[in-house]
Amino acid sequence: MLRVVLADDQVMIRAGLRALLASEPDLEVVAEAGDGWQALAAARTQRPDVIVMDIRMPVMDGLQATRAIAADPDLSGVRVLVLTTYDEDELVFEAIRAGAAGFLLKDAEPTELLRGIRVAAAGNSLLAPQAARRLVAAFAAGPSPAGPAARALPLLTDREREIVALVGRGLSNDEIAEQLVISPATARTHVSRAMVKLTARDRAQLVVFAYEAGLVRPGHSG
Repeated sequence: MLRVVLADDQVMIRAGLRALLASEPDLEVVAEAGDGWQALAAARTQRPDVIVMDIRMPVMDGLQATRAIAADPDLSGVRVLVLTTYDEDELVFEAIRAGAAGFLLKDAEPTELLRGIRVAAAGNSLLAPQAARRLVAAFAAGPSPAGPAARALPLLTDREREIVALVGRGLSNDEIAEQLVISPATARTHVSRAMVKLTARDRAQLVVFAYEAGLVRPGHSG
C-alpha cells in the first residue's frame, strides 16, 4: 500500500484527489495539508511514499516545502510530485532542482496522476511532456551554459552526455534504447551512472542538468 499526502490550499481539489485515490486498492491518503508547512509536518509525522504538492499555497509554498523535505535526510524516502499550471513553469523548474520527483499539470488525466504517484513511489520521475516543452523554451534559450552544470560535463563520457540529453528531451529508457540501438538495460545503466557522477537525486534532476549544461536546446525537446 502506497501512502500519499495531498497538499493543496483548495479544499475541493483535495477532495477530488482523495476520491480518485480512494478507488485504487494500492493507494491510501494518510493526510491532507492546506499549506507547505502542514505538508512538511505531514511528511515528518506520516513518512508517506509520495506527497502530491501544489506550488501556490499560503504560509509556506510548495517550493519551500519541497526544498525542506529534500534537504532532510530523515525524509529521503518521501517523494514529491508537483502539480502545476502553465504559468508556474519557473517555480516547477526550481522545485525539480530542489528535489521534486517530477511534475504534472493540473489538467492531466486522472490515470496520468495515478501513474505519476506510482512512478514517483518507485523512485523514478514523471515530467509532463507539455510543460517540459515549455521549460525548454523558457530556460534553455538563455546565455551560453556556465556554472556548475557546465563544469560537471567533463565527468560524463560522450555516451553519457548523449543519453542525458535524451533524458532532458523527455525520453524514457526504452525510447533511448530504441533511438541509440542499445538494450533498455544498457540505457538504464548509463542513466544510473550519470546520476551517480552528477549526484542527481533522481531522473528529474538529470533533466534540469541537461537544460543548465546546454545539452538541450529550444526546438530539440522531442
